[in-house]
Amino acid sequence: MKLFFIIASLLIVQLSLGQESGNQNTAEIWSLEDCITYAIENNITVKDAEINTKLAEVAYDRVKSSRLPDLFGSASQSFTNGNSIDPITSAYVTEQIHSTNVGLNSAITLFQGNQINNQIEQNKLFLEQSIFQEEVEKNNIVLNILETYLQILYNKENITIAENNLAASEKEVLRAKARLDAGEIALTDFTEAQSQAATNKYNVITAKNNYQQNIIDLKQLLELPPTLELRIKTIDEDMDLINLEREKIEIYYRALDYLPEIKASEINIAANKKELDLAKGNYLPTLALIGSLGTGYSSIRDLTYSDQFDVNFNQRIGLSLSIPIFNRNQTKAAVKTAALNIEKAEIENQNIEKEVYRKVETAYQNALSAQEQVIAAEASRVAAEESYRLAQKKYELGGLSTTDLVISQNIYTNAQQNYLQAKYLNILYHQLLQFYQGNDINL
Repeated sequence: MKLFFIIASLLIVQLSLGQESGNQNTAEIWSLEDCITYAIENNITVKDAEINTKLAEVAYDRVKSSRLPDLFGSASQSFTNGNSIDPITSAYVTEQIHSTNVGLNSAITLFQGNQINNQIEQNKLFLEQSIFQEEVEKNNIVLNILETYLQILYNKENITIAENNLAASEKEVLRAKARLDAGEIALTDFTEAQSQAATNKYNVITAKNNYQQNIIDLKQLLELPPTLELRIKTIDEDMDLINLEREKIEIYYRALDYLPEIKASEINIAANKKELDLAKGNYLPTLALIGSLGTGYSSIRDLTYSDQFDVNFNQRIGLSLSIPIFNRNQTKAAVKTAALNIEKAEIENQNIEKEVYRKVETAYQNALSAQEQVIAAEASRVAAEESYRLAQKKYELGGLSTTDLVISQNIYTNAQQNYLQAKYLNILYHQLLQFYQGNDINL
């Protein structure tokens, strides 16, 4: 009874998944190139990186404008009663005064320890770094899509293997039932065939679930709505083994020249060096040119409002010099901090280069291993298939037990799955090596 409920539950889940699979017949078919192109345009992580680049561009434009003079307008109206100084004539009077003052003030920095130039150059470096960081995010999306795409293809083929095994095991259950009714086998042989069929049904459901999970992952990378059906294009089944044309050290050096995270890290070092120049600039004086235009009106004068604005018009120009003497060691601390940040940036650059080498080394070794595994797995699959075919014939003739047939089928299933895994790993690591050399990913 317990086995009946388990099988019934599995059948219900399978029917549900089968309906979902049927609904996908009208889904749009995406190639790997389609997925990559769409994701780069729509993925929110990439969009966030693009916004960071735009922010860096705004900051760069803003700091470039610091070379320009500023200009401020001012106006004031006041009423004074009693003993006071006339704001226009500066005379000491004792009466009510209505006064108006308007003016324009401007200043331009002539020298500030080369701070402005260094700030502009640093922000330009930040902009370049943001551009490379944007490329890093795009590359991460490309690699995630490649891995997910291949995982979908793997699980799709795995579904076929599981369904074929289920069909074979269901036929074996029918044969076992006929042999049981004829008294040729024991009841345990029949129940073992049933158990294998239930296991294979479970494997089909698991394979379909894994496939659907990978589809969800890909849709999220593409930022597609949940209601949209998605199917992907299969790849050439007759792909040759990958030929590793370059040594891993050559691929590594090409990766250092190509990968944007390396360039972003190098720019980070340069930006921190500019930060040190900025900190040292605080030791130097600041010289600014200042100027103003102003006029005003006072009620105690006999002139009219417009006449006073003409008579009281004044112009002023001057220089302002600020010399740092002691600021509680703030500049000294800033210089030390900037120097330490340069060391940190250089260490970070070394770590990034080490990580790139590790990735290239791993991909290269795995590519070599995957090629050998494809050859070995193919031979194992062919041998296991022939062995299983012979086992089925022996079982039909009564020369093989159900247990031995199940073992043969499981060996064949494992051989098929090992071949699939080696096949797609071989493709994955080849594409990774192409990527590290700056070549397009293309299946």
